[in-house]
Amino acid sequence: MIDSLPDLLVEPVVRAALTEDLGRAGDITSAACIPPGTRMRARFVARKAGTLAGLDCVRLAIALLDPTADYRQIASDGDAVAGGAVLAQVDADARALLSAERAALNLLGRLSGVASLTAAYVKAVEGTGAKIVCTRKTTPLLRTLEKYAVRCGGGVNHRFGLDDAILIKDNHVAACGGVGPALRRAKAAAGHLIKIEIEVDTLAQLDEALPYGPDVVLLDNFSLDDLKTAVARAKGKTVLEASGGVTLESVRAIALTGVDVISSGALTHSAPSLDVGLDAD
Repeated sequence: MIDSLPDLLVEPVVRAALTEDLGRAGDITSAACIPPGTRMRARFVARKAGTLAGLDCVRLAIALLDPTADYRQIASDGDAVAGGAVLAQVDADARALLSAERAALNLLGRLSGVASLTAAYVKAVEGTGAKIVCTRKTTPLLRTLEKYAVRCGGGVNHRFGLDDAILIKDNHVAACGGVGPALRRAKAAAGHLIKIEIEVDTLAQLDEALPYGPDVVLLDNFSLDDLKTAVARAKGKTVLEASGGVTLESVRAIALTGVDVISSGALTHSAPSLDVGLDAD
């Protein structure tokens, strides 16, 4: 079980999703078909096996439209569940519950999809010591939740934004005139709590970077042989991160080269949503 995010961070996203769906006139279908005051009991169910993330989105979506709802959570974020598993039960105003249904399921399915794909990557490198981490290739405005979902799947977060670590990418190197000048300027500017990572494309660039003592070196699109050579040259003096073209099929071979971290944008930009649904009792 993973620590949940504070409601303060989750509620604005849920509120925006509900606002998008309710539009300018609210749920006109439920208002037309369901008498006021009708109660409804239902279950949130996983249609397929996966790893959960986003159950707080479900709770908040319902609570925002029916503060009196009786919501009972059965599973927890981070749980691996089988298809058919009941995730939560609810007794709520029928109009409110059906108005909240799609926003709740969209967020739960999306985040559980990220958690499920991350869990598959983590399982693939089990026993190697390598960590699976995400990137900033997230859905706009969902980064906090998607990075939380990565943690639910057993992965680790990379930086959250441009302001929490220095990551010198290839275009920074080009603009600075080389690896050395970029690292010298970063070292001069960084506070004592700011880590510095630099991306390198070749072993020659790695050799240029190592004397500056970067905290992390990102090995971009290195071959397996070059990754092994990089590990030997770094001698454990810096964290080595492999990135670029990482797939479920290739990730274990990458991990076995001895790198410390493997980052993949696919965890967030290519994760299929987990199929979840709401079934009336």
